[in-house]
Amino acid sequence: MYEDEERPFAQTYFSTTPAWLARDEDEWHVHEHQEDRFVVAAGDIILALWDGRDGSPTEGTLDLLPMGQSQPDDAQYTVLIPRLVHHGFMVASDRPAILLNSPTQLYNPSDEGRDPFGDVCATFDDGAPFSWAAVREVLRG
Repeated sequence: MYEDEERPFAQTYFSTTPAWLARDEDEWHVHEHQEDRFVVAAGDIILALWDGRDGSPTEGTLDLLPMGQSQPDDAQYTVLIPRLVHHGFMVASDRPAILLNSPTQLYNPSDEGRDPFGDVCATFDDGAPFSWAAVREVLRG
């Protein structure tokens, strides 16, 4: 990766999240100006992305991305989360996870949006509304 005027590296921070916990159980994170760069340093997560941007090639798409140390070496990656893409994550293992984020702006609370799941039309392929409870049910069997 490189730094450019459009996507500067403003800061890097980490957070530790306990096993099976979702960072916000019933609402999405969204930023109007900031883009996030997520890397999992330890543990495993499922990153959920929902694109509600009008005219986007992926408009209306829900993606669930497994990330972390259980992935093979060639599946370790950084995810760039574009502006206005709803996102959240859940730890997907019995151990805590450490997430690194290198956003394009310094933290600004006025740019940290939250939208309840019920207000966003994110659905699984079968049409069921997105929820972390449904993801846990699949993962835990």
